[in-house]
Amino acid sequence: MLETGSLTAASEQLGFTQSALSKQIASLEAAAGVQLLRRGPRGVEPTEAGHRLAARAAAILDQFDAAQRELDDLAAPIGGRVALGGFPTTAMRLVPRTIARVRAEHPSIEIDFLESSTPVQIRRLRAGRLDLALLGSGEGLPGWDLTGIETERLPAGPLLLAVSRRHRLAHAERVTVAELEGEDWIAGRGARGEPQFGAWPTLPRPRVVAELTDWSTRLGFVAAGIGVTTVPTLAAGALPEGVVCVEVDDPGWTGRRLLLARIGALAGPAAAVRSALAKEARAIAERGSGPRYKSIALDL
Repeated sequence: MLETGSLTAASEQLGFTQSALSKQIASLEAAAGVQLLRRGPRGVEPTEAGHRLAARAAAILDQFDAAQRELDDLAAPIGGRVALGGFPTTAMRLVPRTIARVRAEHPSIEIDFLESSTPVQIRRLRAGRLDLALLGSGEGLPGWDLTGIETERLPAGPLLLAVSRRHRLAHAERVTVAELEGEDWIAGRGARGEPQFGAWPTLPRPRVVAELTDWSTRLGFVAAGIGVTTVPTLAAGALPEGVVCVEVDDPGWTGRRLLLARIGALAGPAAAVRSALAKEARAIAERGSGPRYKSIALDL
């Protein structure tokens, strides 16, 4: 509920019926002896006790997972396992290509990938659940607390406009922000406070006609000509048939950065994964430029 803001959305996300989830919450409140949730103007909201209990529970689960990883590593072959975290867009091309490269070059290294939002990854990194984490940073995103975390910037390419092949802008190499006024936009929808791709960031008063959770659904709406959306270069090579990308000339947009984060020195396996990530990020950023956006198809 802390992320979704409603019992209905939380029950769908967890795979429970709403009544079963309500019973679980009632049992938890009875055991805790305090109210954990209350209905507010923006839906179901945690009380102060709910916030504190959720934070403690997350920390306990993180520590349990870190302990399990340490035990698994004892029995792992030379090479070992590397826990890598990334936000959903990195899972479209960068992470799978990196895993494939590592498997080919270092068969004894196994990568466990955990997909989650940037704030969750930062928490997992500090708890020891992750060796490496791919984070989003820059304009329009919160100023993450990275105290004690080392980061390096990876090539990511620009933010792009995704349109149907039948769209009036489909054959343009570059467009201006002014040319985007009046468009219908397909926006992402995720957990409360989690940044999503959607309308162009500097466009005043965009008209959003749909908010959808899944990338494939969003791009399906774009392919059908229902609206347009924004996609990062990281996703440009995983577009469905009927969708093309166009660059946007916008001096007012400073962009976002792709960061690779870690805590402390990297062991041999993690260093190999870091090298593979840098190579694949560079290849994706270099391939996705200019008119080539229009000829890229699914190639995973």
